Parts: sequence; structure tokens; C-alpha cells
Amino acid sequence: MPHNTHDFCTVDDTADLAAELAGLRQRLHRHPELGFAEHQTADCVADALTSWGYDVTRGIAGTGMVATLRSGTSTRAIAIRADMDALRITETTGLPYASTHAGVMHACGHDGHTTMALGAARQLARTRRFDGIVHLVFQPAEEVGGNASGASRMIAEGLFERFPCDAIFGLHNHPGYPAGTFMFRSGAFMAASDVAEITIQGRGGHAARPHQSIDPIVVASTLVLALQGVVSRNIDPLSMAVITVGAFHAGDAPNVIPGTATLRLSIRSMDPGVREQLAQRIRALAESIAHGHGATADVRYTHGYPVLINSAAETALAEAVARELVGDAQVVSPLAPITGSEDFACYLQHKPGCFLRIGNGEEGAMLHNGAYDFNDANLTIGAAYWARLVERFLAKAL
Repeated sequence: MPHNTHDFCTVDDTADLAAELAGLRQRLHRHPELGFAEHQTADCVADALTSWGYDVTRGIAGTGMVATLRSGTSTRAIAIRADMDALRITETTGLPYASTHAGVMHACGHDGHTTMALGAARQLARTRRFDGIVHLVFQPAEEVGGNASGASRMIAEGLFERFPCDAIFGLHNHPGYPAGTFMFRSGAFMAASDVAEITIQGRGGHAARPHQSIDPIVVASTLVLALQGVVSRNIDPLSMAVITVGAFHAGDAPNVIPGTATLRLSIRSMDPGVREQLAQRIRALAESIAHGHGATADVRYTHGYPVLINSAAETALAEAVARELVGDAQVVSPLAPITGSEDFACYLQHKPGCFLRIGNGEEGAMLHNGAYDFNDANLTIGAAYWARLVERFLAKAL
């Protein structure tokens, strides 16, 4: 196995791009755009890719695009995905390149993910040390959630039929670990994320005469407590499951028993079987508890992102490339499973591949925080990593 040979990209090879990539990333940070509205971002990305000789196909899932580069004669193909959207969060960093769009910011580092992919695109275009096809997937709306995310739409609009590939790879920055540290886990890596809205229909009345009413607040409160027993008493203790009641809405006056109460739940799991078990138990508890109090329960259960499951061979290659690039000391494997979710999981239901993490620094804010900022020290490292992965995956025959 080659190790730090110049046959494949090194961090030194992308060092001359550092200032350009930092300027580009900060430009994207200054002008964040929400899911499916990344018009200015998409223009910036497409202009750069076109100038470097890529065939750019736009308008996939609205603002999404795929940039294709061919070298040699092989038809073997690799896809690399970068997300482009921002969040509805007010930035508090005070940085000179802080968001100029009120209430919108890149609080998850997608500006950095996009820029690392562009850095790799630049490096691959100027060296072309591979034999095959590279598809760079610039995806909108990762943060949308549910079944309407950018990944789901790109797949539905024929991503893999129009741009066939043998494997797909993606990454996310990871605050709390040193910059430039790569993290991997084969198999189930990130959780499925589902949502349930439960409406308890009781019978409203006067607070002084509760016996003439069916109090939905009492029913819903009983349900909140009962739900805590699903994870502790219905799910295998060795399996991961989370049920969080994040919203409880009922009534608006102290002397009125309302007619309805609504709960909104976030449900996380790491196993498809556990995922379905949670759905069944939540529905059964809601309906039985409501019935026992003389009320009814309407459960609207929405399956969101699936469990993200990395394939073994592609994860092994991705990890090997990181070890070659930065050394064993900057590789963590296996990283503990993550209870957050990612729509990259949708791609992995169709193609083998690997989703990995890169440390964003031990200091600084966490993701989805107004004080967060992507670590620009990762830009040339990430660009070199993607370029080397492409070169290894599409290695020229000796």
C-alpha cells in the first residue's frame, strides 16, 4: 500500500491553495442561504468548476448540481458529496466575514464542506492523476429534514441513473476534536431521526368542575411519563434509542380545561428493527392511555432520515487514505456512534460508501450555535484528502 508517496496527493500539494480557499469559504459564510434557496452559492460553485474544466449539470433538486471530470479510459466512477445550505440562526461570532443575511448563518460548516470539495476539484483538475470518472455532488437542503431533504430529491430526480458511480463518500466537521483529525466507523454510524405529533382529544370545560370534562393535559402528562418506559423497558439495553418530548402545547388560561393537548416527539435509533419497534410502541401507548381516560389520540408519525450505515470495504479504504495522508495519530477508529442524523444516509441505501468526520478544533462552539465557525485550517487538509481518495479509488494501472 503506498504511504505518503507523491503518486497520490499530499497536504503539501494543496498548500498553495490555502489563501484562495479561505477567501472562498469566508465569501460563502458571508452570504448563507437556506435549503433549496442556495442560488448565489450555486452560482459561485458552478462558475469555479466550469472554469476548471468540469462538466457541470445544474438544476438537480432545484439548486443542486453535479460536476463531472473524466481522465483516462476507465468507466469506474466515484462520487463525493458536499452540502451547501445554512440554518435559521442569528450569528454572534462578530467575525469580519459574519453573515450579512439576518437570522441566517452557516452554523454547521456546510460552507467549509463545499470549499473542501472545491479545493479537491481544483487539485484533481490540475493533476488528473486518476483513471476513471469523478462526480462531485453539491447538494442543497441537508438541514430540511424528513423525506423532503436535498439527498432524497436528488435521488428521486435520477442522480444515480444520470451519474452512475461505484461508491459515494461524504464528510462532516466535528467540533471537540483537533483540526485535521479524521474519524471513522463502519456499519451503523449515525441515527435514524423520526418525528411524531400526538394530539389528545378530550372534552374541555371549567377548571372548577373537572369531573364534567376529560382533561387532555392529564392524559398527555401520563403519556409523557409512560414514554420514558419505552426505551428502558421495551428496547434491548444494548441497542440505542432516544425519545424526547420537545413540545407540549395545551390551553392558555388557568381556569379553562382545554379540549386538546399536543405533544411533539423526536425519536432516534440506530437499528431499523428498533426504529419500527419504537413507532409501534409510541402509537400503542398513546392510543391505550387516551382510551383509558375516555379521550382519543391521533398519532402522526413521520419517518425522517434513515440510519446511516457505512459499508465495510469503502470505510476501510477511506480510513487507509486518512492514515496515509496524516498518520495514525490523527485517525480515530472506531468513533462512537452519533445520535445525530444525516441525509447522506439516503445515498447509502442505494450505493456503498462511507461518511466520515474531520475534527474542527478542540475549542470553539458546537454545531448549530450562533458562535460556531468552520476551521479554515481544515480546508487544504480536506481538499488533499478528497483528492487522494479519488486517486486511490481510481488508481491508474501500473
